[in-house]
Amino acid sequence: MQTNHDLFSIEDVEQFINSHHLAFIYISKTNCSVCHALLPKVEKVLAEFPKIQMGFINADDIPNIAGHLSIFTAPVLILYVDGKEVLREARFVHVEQFKEKVKKIYFLAEQS
Repeated sequence: MQTNHDLFSIEDVEQFINSHHLAFIYISKTNCSVCHALLPKVEKVLAEFPKIQMGFINADDIPNIAGHLSIFTAPVLILYVDGKEVLREARFVHVEQFKEKVKKIYFLAEQS
């Protein structure tokens, strides 16, 4: 995983997704304890996949993001390959299962 990019608008989000072959978005909320506990675990998993670019969104800062990305809870983890959503996890994420899903997608994406 490369540097974590903070995204502050829907335009930032769209540009981020469309400018990276492998783009990962982590959507959080300020007062979400699950969000804050899960983030370091997700960052640790993504560190094993250096070509994935990570973007961070605080949904409290972008009120329209929920409707734009069909988000109903937090945290939400979304992985895109060439601008297309290929994985979405929300709220209570099993880290090992998440890692295995990302691993499969990562290696398939690298072969294409």
